[in-house]
Amino acid sequence: MQLTASLAQNLEIIAHMTGASDDTVISRLTVCGIPCALLSCEGMCSSAGIAEQIAEPLHQLRGDFPDGAALTAYLRRCRLLAADSAEAENTDSLLHYLHSGFAVLLADGAASASVFGLQGYASRGISEPSGELNVYGAKEGFTEPIRTNMSLIRRRMKSPLLCFSMLTAGTVTQTDLCIVYLRDRVPEQLISEIRGMLGDLPLESILSAGYVRPFLEGSDLRLIHSIGTTERPDVFCAKLLEGRTGILIDGTPFALVIPQLFCETFQTLDDYNYPPAYATLLRWIKYAAALTALLLPAAYLAAALYHPELLHETLLRVLTDSEQNTPFSLGAEMLGILFLFEIVREAGLRLPKAVGGAVGMIGGLLIGDAAVQSGLISTPVLTAAALSATAGFVIPEHHAALTVLRPAFILAAAAAGIPGIALLGAALVHHICGTEVFGYPVSAPIAPLHPKRLRDIFARIGFRRLSQGNFRVSEVGRADSRFPPA
Repeated sequence: MQLTASLAQNLEIIAHMTGASDDTVISRLTVCGIPCALLSCEGMCSSAGIAEQIAEPLHQLRGDFPDGAALTAYLRRCRLLAADSAEAENTDSLLHYLHSGFAVLLADGAASASVFGLQGYASRGISEPSGELNVYGAKEGFTEPIRTNMSLIRRRMKSPLLCFSMLTAGTVTQTDLCIVYLRDRVPEQLISEIRGMLGDLPLESILSAGYVRPFLEGSDLRLIHSIGTTERPDVFCAKLLEGRTGILIDGTPFALVIPQLFCETFQTLDDYNYPPAYATLLRWIKYAAALTALLLPAAYLAAALYHPELLHETLLRVLTDSEQNTPFSLGAEMLGILFLFEIVREAGLRLPKAVGGAVGMIGGLLIGDAAVQSGLISTPVLTAAALSATAGFVIPEHHAALTVLRPAFILAAAAAGIPGIALLGAALVHHICGTEVFGYPVSAPIAPLHPKRLRDIFARIGFRRLSQGNFRVSEVGRADSRFPPA
């Protein structure tokens, strides 16, 4: 609804649309003989900023203005009351500014409102990310206010090519989103498509990154995410330099990165602070941990049931002695112990920190000592399950996928042994290679193969050679990709 030239009518419309909410503060004042109203949302605006930057300058203003339109035009043209200022011509934009922490000035005779950015709401300070710890990198992480996150990025990238594009989504929450990219490295067509998809989100609210990511990925059946998340501004900037597109969401410290390659989930910021040989060793440890977390329970089950010749004689004897007194089959034991591990992990994660540690200790005693002593679970099964669960913590990005795939591989091993594991593994590789987002395959640069890009996949070469050809994600797009290299 368009604003009118009547101050009283505008205030009546706003009161009706907000339901006369008690957090809407309306201060009436007269400026140069013209009735005005200063609106703010309690707890969202800085009271000191309103008094020093708005109220006091308006009180000291002297001049002869025929109506409110001339007054507001003069303020916008000649008086800088706030660095972040704009004009609202309808009630929807006015309320969006008001509920975003802007102060709104309405004048009788003006059919538009002047808004001033004086946000002063309480927010969490910048602190170290809890989920992406590092040894040598910065200790700053994204926080909830989107403007703060934008400043963290701009402080690291002062290039004029860095572009921030704001929009709102969510019919009820009207959440601010920001598309971040380097203009010389991302195709404009890609930005237009992302903006169109975000603008058409069929959501009432956007409270976290998980609300947005499924709509951009285009499928709910994918086990591997093609859009990544990060809490670290330095990692976010590194992705932008590689030609990625980032999305900041107001109210959450997790930023989205489009696209995310599968190989990147095994890389950390510390890899580029360590010597190449040590970083390469750590990377191969992560690859081995991923295979251990996924395949160890299934491989143990297949060897014990179908291929005992693969086991050492001593190990086979230990396995036979352990399984003689257990009432369940090997497959049921393995699935049961992994189910209990997930219960303990989830309980320790959701409970308050004061009792979370106690739950872990109780779970360890229950699953470990008590279960083995009672004869419900054999020691080799418990060992294999514990090693698999521990290895999964090395790559937290794939914890959800591992939790789903691990029982599937166990069932395949129980049904057909190693051929069952191989068949399901081939299907998983096919699924990963077939996953793409906006035309970019997540399996690149391995499939399709780009040999020159493998120097930061299986090994981490030195920066002298790594810097000779900066990696850009547009270079690994498909030949029939809709988005040509920028």
